[in-house]
Order: sequence, then structure tokens, then C-alpha cells
Amino acid sequence: MDQDRTGAPVARHDDGTGAGAAALTPRLQASWQRSRGYGLTPEDLQPVFTGSVDTDCLLYECGHEVLQGLRATLANEPVSMMLTSSDGLVLSRLCSDSSVARSLDRVSLAPGFFFSESNAGTNGMGLALADRAPSLVRAEEHYCTSLRQYTCAAVPVLDPLTGDLAGSINLTTWSDSSSKLLLALAQAAAGNTAALMLARGAGRRPRRAPRGEVYQVFTGRTRVESEPLPLSARWTDAVEEARSAMAQGHLLAVVGEPGAGKATLASLARRRVRSRERVLCARPPLADDITAWMRLWAPELAKDDTCVITAGVHTLPAWAAEHLAELLSDRPRGPGPDGLAHPYAAVITAEDYTRIPPALRSLVGAVVEAPALRSRPEDVLPLADHFARRFRGRPVTFSPAAARALSDHHWPENSRQLQRVVRDAAARTDVVDLRHLPADVFVGTPHRLSRIQALERDEIVRCLTEPGTTVAQAADVLGLSRATIYRKIAQYDISIPARTR
Repeated sequence: MDQDRTGAPVARHDDGTGAGAAALTPRLQASWQRSRGYGLTPEDLQPVFTGSVDTDCLLYECGHEVLQGLRATLANEPVSMMLTSSDGLVLSRLCSDSSVARSLDRVSLAPGFFFSESNAGTNGMGLALADRAPSLVRAEEHYCTSLRQYTCAAVPVLDPLTGDLAGSINLTTWSDSSSKLLLALAQAAAGNTAALMLARGAGRRPRRAPRGEVYQVFTGRTRVESEPLPLSARWTDAVEEARSAMAQGHLLAVVGEPGAGKATLASLARRRVRSRERVLCARPPLADDITAWMRLWAPELAKDDTCVITAGVHTLPAWAAEHLAELLSDRPRGPGPDGLAHPYAAVITAEDYTRIPPALRSLVGAVVEAPALRSRPEDVLPLADHFARRFRGRPVTFSPAAARALSDHHWPENSRQLQRVVRDAAARTDVVDLRHLPADVFVGTPHRLSRIQALERDEIVRCLTEPGTTVAQAADVLGLSRATIYRKIAQYDISIPARTR
């Protein structure tokens, strides 16, 4: 076997016509294999066309602006700059070189066309999106022959608030041109796009980069209690549905919004199947750390007394999802010593079933949704009491006004947000009142706000939640007329506490 310039083993492949050969790294080999699995052939490039492109989204606004600045820098270079969505749809293309632009038009590498792996085989942007990692695909490393005249460097763009894959930045040049700086430029453009998205977002703090976790679920972490909380039927029915699927031996996928408690639901259900079983939860890190992270917990899948919950499989690179699918496929699932179905010793979670990687989706035997917190408002106060007691080690009281505000809030980040709000409030007082709650609790559907607007909104909420303060008094403190403060309340969708009206 040959080696690349870093010493990594590579395989040789033929271009499908017998006209030559090129070196493929293992990562590219895996991408070619996936391309074949999609039913694509090297000679058949037919990217799907959509009739519209969303030019109003934050990704397009910020990414297009960054690429316009980069275009001025590369004005005399034969380089095309492209922005794609998370599913490979080309949103924007900027190019000052007319010959490159005409050539890209001939292969439909233009706005409105999909260039994911499943549509166009191995290519820079498709590989970057599949593996969630910077990718450089040169000449004959492309799966489709019509793309082998190009070298493509692509870097994924992550939403700075949610951490979700937002899209990619792609730079394409001729295959015989120098590509040494191409990937570095793409990385800089992707970083600048994410930074601009944060600056123009809703004024919230960016999500911390996932570091990857592997921990045992026990009392004190994801709190699987011997006496479960008295929660609503929507939650308990979902737990029972998950328990039934596990008992029948299915690989269970728990889906739901971020922070809805997918791993907690899976843990509770698993305890009902095997109460003494050890339960581990593994949360993925960034793509660069996936290998070491999987090495920590993958051996646990072979143990009969351990169940592994792999959280957020929709964020896994394609190669990691395929490796996990192989490990799960090797797990015995026949009848156990008691004659009953031997349950899968694994559970996966994702935000949506359609986002589960195909390799894992083919193994899933049952899907259960973790219900969003806003769909079960009766659970808010029991959970708030639970989180406060866990944080302080003793009960914390909520005033009637604070309890009403918590129950009325729509909780866009679900239980995770409620836990954060309660923890911060309980750290300040034994009796939580309106003034101890953050401004976010008093607003409806969040809008995109500038930092100045977010500060203004928070100050209005702070004044309105002061004990005994009316709207008129808050207006006086802020130096606003009553008409202006009511207009601001409507503008920011602020729910006025009942006692201040």
C-alpha cells in the first residue's frame, strides 16, 4: 500500500475508464464507497435543481458578505467562491474569472443545485458537510469525472448559537492550479461567517464548542431517581413507549428538540428494562476529536451489563456514523437465557429522525419523541422544584408571580433552559421572585436583535420586574413616555407581569 505525504496509508484507484490512477486516502475511499452506495456512477453527474434559494436567511446574509470581501482580494485569481446550505444546496457563487464561471455552469455548479455527496458524489463541499470537517478534494479525487478538472476546498460553517451545521464555504479553482492556500482561505472565510452570524444574531451568548463527554448515568447526573418525578402523561407515556421498544429488542432512536431530555428519557426507560444495568451516555465532540472520543466508549458496546446512549448522532461525521453502525450490527440480539428478546444494549438520540445518518437509520427499529417542554406546561413547576432542590440541596420557594411566569414561558431551549434559569435564580435567593428571573422568561418568540436592542429589552424587563413597580413607574425610571414603553413592550414581545399592569 502507498503512503501520502503525511505517511498515512492510501489505496490506488482507477478513474473508472482505465485512463489513469490517483491516490485515495482512507477518508476519500469511504466517501467514494458512499457515492457508489447512492447509486451514482463516475460518468453520470446530474445534481438536483431546486427552483428557489433562501436569500433571507442569516447564513446567506453573512456568508455572501464575507465572500464579497474575499472576492475583492482574489480579483485576479481563477477562483470561484461558493456558499452552500447544510444539505449541499449552492446558495451563492462569486467568481471574477469568466472562464471558470462558464466551466462551472457546464457542470451545474451554480446557485440552486445540490452538491451533497448523495447528489454529486465525492466533492469538496459534499465531503465537508458529510464529515463536518475541512476538506480538500483535488482533480481525480472527485468521484464524478466531470469534476476532475477542479480542485475544491470546503469548510463547514457551524451556527454559533446552536452548534448545528449551517452550511459550508467552498473555494474552487482549476485542478492544475496551486491549492496550498485554498483551504486556509476557506477556513478563514468560514470562521468570519460564523462570527458575523453571532454578531447579527439574537443577542444571545454563543454555544460553547462541544468537548465530548462519556459519563455514567446515575443519581447526580441526568438524575435517574428511584422515585420518578410526578410528571405529565405526555412524558410518562413516552418513557413507557421507549421501555416497550427496548424490551422487544429494537434499536431505539429517541428524537426531539435540543434540551428536551432525550438521554434522560432513554435512561429512565432503560432502568425499567434492566434496573441494575450500567448506563453510559456519550455526547460527541468536534469532528477533530471524534476518533479519541469513540475509542473511550466503543468497547462498552460489547458488554452484557452495559447500555450506551449515543447522543446527537445527527452531528456525527459520516465515517463515524458508519463505524458506529458496524459496531451495533455486530452486537448479538438473539433471545437471552430467559428466552425473552435480547434487547439492544444501545440507544441513539437525534433532533429529528430524518437527520439520523443513513447507516444508522437502517438499524433503527423504533422511534420515540421526547415531548417539548412547551407542550407540557404542567411539568414546568415540578421540574423547577426538582432542579432547585438538586442545586441547593434543599427546597427553594417560588413566589406565585414567578411560578406563573415560569409556567407561561414557551421555553425554546426546553428543560435545559429551565435548569439554567432555576440554577441561576436559586444561587441568589431562597425565595425566587420575578426580579430573580432573566429577561428571556418575559419575552415571546425571540426575534433577531442587535446588542443594543437586547440591552434595551433587558433593561425594560428589569424595571418591570422590580417589586411594586407599575408600567408608568418603569417608564419614568427609563425616561420614556407611557406610549413609548408600551410600544417597546410590543416590539420586544414582553409579557407584562400581572402585578405591574
